Amino acid sequence: MTSEVVDDTADQDVFGGVDSHADTIHVAVISENGGHLADAEFATTAAGYAAALAFLNAHGQVTAIGVEGTSSYGAGFTRAARSAGLDVVEVNRPDRAERRRIGKSDPIDAYAAARAALSGRASSAPKDDTVAGIRALHNAARSAV
Repeated sequence: MTSEVVDDTADQDVFGGVDSHADTIHVAVISENGGHLADAEFATTAAGYAAALAFLNAHGQVTAIGVEGTSSYGAGFTRAARSAGLDVVEVNRPDRAERRRIGKSDPIDAYAAARAALSGRASSAPKDDTVAGIRALHNAARSAV
């Protein structure tokens, strides 16, 4: 787990961003004015999700968390965050022009997800387990044709 903490912000509203992968999630925290506060990497396990939520809560009152891939690699974290009563929003990957401009790394993507949650650009509800059933039906229908 790596972490970079700027200062103590336990009494302010913060936004989180998550860049999810198969084995790890990278979590970033920003202030309500968009300032970078901290980021860290956690394992995609129940203990890792609990540590990530504790990390977010340690920096202030979490207003919303933007998560990339809420129906794939980010599904476990999304379930854990929602069961903890936190507001989670689905974040689409940044467009190619933005990626070329600012680069590509786990911390950059996590901060971009947090900024998307802050700005309201990411406002859709995360996908849940019902999507898997719909996806299975869609694939069955498509393969039958």
